[in-house]
Amino acid sequence: MLNQLIAPYGGALVNLIEPATGDALKQEALGLPSLELDWRQQCELEMLMTGAYSPLTGFMTRAQCARVETDMQLDDGTFWPLPVTLGSRQKTAAELKPGDRVALRDGEGFMLAVLALSDVWQDGDIRYLGGAVEGAALPPHPDFASLRATPSELRALFARRGWRRVVAWQACQPMHRAQFEFCLKSAIENEANLLLHPQVGGDITDAPAYFGLVRSFLAIRERFPAATTQLSLLPAPPRAADARALLLRAIVARNHGCGLLIAGGEHQADGDCRRGEDLSRTDADLPVAELAGKIGVQLIAYPRMVYVEERAEHLPESEAPAGARLLKLSGEEFQRRMRAGLKVPDWYSFPEVLGELQRQNPPRERQGFTVFFTGLSGAGKSTLARALTARLMEMGGRSVTLLDGDIVRRHLSSELGFSKTHRDINVRRIGFVASEITKNRGIAVCAPIAPYRQTRRDVRAMIEAVGGFVEIHVATPIETCELRDRKGLYAKARAGLIPEFTGVSDPYEVPEKPELAIDTTNQGID
Repeated sequence: MLNQLIAPYGGALVNLIEPATGDALKQEALGLPSLELDWRQQCELEMLMTGAYSPLTGFMTRAQCARVETDMQLDDGTFWPLPVTLGSRQKTAAELKPGDRVALRDGEGFMLAVLALSDVWQDGDIRYLGGAVEGAALPPHPDFASLRATPSELRALFARRGWRRVVAWQACQPMHRAQFEFCLKSAIENEANLLLHPQVGGDITDAPAYFGLVRSFLAIRERFPAATTQLSLLPAPPRAADARALLLRAIVARNHGCGLLIAGGEHQADGDCRRGEDLSRTDADLPVAELAGKIGVQLIAYPRMVYVEERAEHLPESEAPAGARLLKLSGEEFQRRMRAGLKVPDWYSFPEVLGELQRQNPPRERQGFTVFFTGLSGAGKSTLARALTARLMEMGGRSVTLLDGDIVRRHLSSELGFSKTHRDINVRRIGFVASEITKNRGIAVCAPIAPYRQTRRDVRAMIEAVGGFVEIHVATPIETCELRDRKGLYAKARAGLIPEFTGVSDPYEVPEKPELAIDTTNQGID
């Protein structure tokens, strides 16, 4: 039995934030070029600065990335499974060169760190920047502040509580009864304490799903023994469920003081190492368990679990009594039931967990949605959109917002012209506003021309992440649209007076699979 916590990976826990130099760095940053980091990049930076990625001290250079990808080694030969990089499409990045220093900031301009560049390279339209990180401050987190602990803080907490052996459950999804029982059993069998470590890489506006995840863990935490269980949030960005990502998670677990890591146990649609049983696959590209041994972390494979009705408990399928009635519910079926508002069996989850998940993602009939009309000028989009909005308001029960093209141009995009770039920006603005309405369980009715297929796809993806999306192609022929042209826009476009006019001098890309297509020729509004 260990008499102390496992040492950090590489022997020493890295801390890239030096309080004594923080003010000087911020002052220096006023005269440096700046890069704005998105939320995923801020997660990676936080993992570096707190030592979760020890022994790394910065973003990797091109040569270091190549060595990690081919040999899985750092410069000194230490095992490392995945490159940790910083890439940018910003104009500032294109002007940087080795030897430069650049300030790394969040979206509000808050200065997080200075990157001392030792390498810069181009891959497609992305400029990659490698070099040492000098930290000034962690990204600010106004949410769940009491649950956020750095590796050094967790290690100090474990030491105060006398913990020497800790098993980690790094969750991307809520915990249900089978995972709860397996985590308890794993901790007892290994004479270890338990760290519940949900991964909360996300953003309040762009990726808020982690709020429901954390609330579900706060709910289930009360079922664990308080003396042997700790809940803390891990600011790791999402990664694929593959072998290399699992090995990086093992390094992160070790740096937080955990010598054991449960692998598998969550519903992942893709990935070559998403289940516990994948650890023992003989045809796997990487000997995961053996490589985890190099890291110094024991992987505990999560088995296929079933509910044994006669015993009222979950067991590995291989340990289930012969002839017993075994109950299973797939991840797909659980999600289907949640979307449809159907009952989830009591043996599958806890009521308080389901309650939090339903608050975060209500059944489809209680979610907001967007109706997105698209088509040529004069096709009848605005007429249909206004009629639909009026009918929905007549019904009542939901807030309804009309985002007609002309209305948005007047109130939200008055500074934009009609170039391809500006029209694209206008549609994306409409999509963002509609997604916010949808997220808050309202109804958005949109009626832009929206001529570009990729932009419509992006808007759909943005909205479907938070609710429903119905695309309606108002497929009225251009001949009819021209006959209806009250403003004479088509005539002006054909005379060359209006450049880049959709349907005349600029293409309209017909939707591939709209939910509905309507030709309003010879059709009344009813």
